[in-house]
Amino acid sequence: MSAVTIFVLFWCTAALAYANGSNDVSKGIATLVGSGVTNYRRAILWGTAWTVAGSLVAAIFSQRMVVTFNESVISPQARSDTLPIAVLIGATGWVLFATRTGLPVSTTHAITGALCGAAIMAYGWRGVLWGSLVHQIVIPLLFSPLISCLALWGLFPALRYIFTPLNRRCACVEASSAPVAMAASPAGNIASQGSALDPILVVDHLENCSARSPALGGIALGDGLHWLSSGLTSFARGLNDAPKIVAVGLGLALALHQDSTFLFVVVALAMGLGSALAGQRVTKTLAEKITAMSAVEGLSANLITSILVTFASRWGMPVSTTHVSTGAITGIGLRRGRCSLQWNTVWVMLQAWVITLPVSAGIAGVTWWVVSGGGRG
Repeated sequence: MSAVTIFVLFWCTAALAYANGSNDVSKGIATLVGSGVTNYRRAILWGTAWTVAGSLVAAIFSQRMVVTFNESVISPQARSDTLPIAVLIGATGWVLFATRTGLPVSTTHAITGALCGAAIMAYGWRGVLWGSLVHQIVIPLLFSPLISCLALWGLFPALRYIFTPLNRRCACVEASSAPVAMAASPAGNIASQGSALDPILVVDHLENCSARSPALGGIALGDGLHWLSSGLTSFARGLNDAPKIVAVGLGLALALHQDSTFLFVVVALAMGLGSALAGQRVTKTLAEKITAMSAVEGLSANLITSILVTFASRWGMPVSTTHVSTGAITGIGLRRGRCSLQWNTVWVMLQAWVITLPVSAGIAGVTWWVVSGGGRG
């Protein structure tokens, strides 16, 4: 692999990770904003931190996903040094366009379409391992949003029963005075006594928290769990998405005589940058344009999303966090009643999901043809 190819492959890998962060950070934090727990900026910073953490942990936890994407789509005969560049450009181009227009699309879909488009252009229809693609990638992608929607629908009554009482209680940190003996005099007597302020955690009814003094800080238990579930969802997203990007750019690590850990670090940092700088557009779509939601509903959606995506990451199933999260949020709307769902937004998102595959495939195929010198590379 030439130095120029290595340089281009590095920046294309980082670009796809950036695009992923800008579009997908919304999947873990939209419920925080949509339910009124916090504002966009705080939510995005929170999701960014957990996404980077999950992407780094993926270097240990999700190596099976790298194998799935690296070996289950493209035939060995279709592989070349230029093909990963075409795949990365194809997926990045579509995800960045979708982010610019506020559409929550699937990076997993985009990578899958780009892999197929580039492989077909390089080696014909035999360039794609169709049987493996369907069983290991298409089926998990197809059923994950339905599973998350049904899980939210079926489990929400129990989750509401558990979490609703927590919104009436808070955890407060307040200062408590405790006597402290000061230094002894040369005669052996205590010279003086004082007091120190020790922080203690107090759980009380929500209306009593504001009356406590002096309080160092407090939060409703339900909101605290919502923040935690949002962080876990963002963490799970990093676990599931980082290995897919690493798998496409794996040749870069091999060319630099590094193991894949190096690439996980690059991907994690680029995903974090994209999340922090460009994550608000898609977050607004999921937070405001699908359905209204309460804090308990948002917490439930995040909990289901994080569990499903973490399970999929552990077992090498490349589900789309976009699909899982959107399915759960749609389940909230269905629970509230059909009229609470903004069906126009749902329909536009479904259309975007459908066209992701052919558009990414087309961009990747044309890119491969160009970078390989009209098919001679």
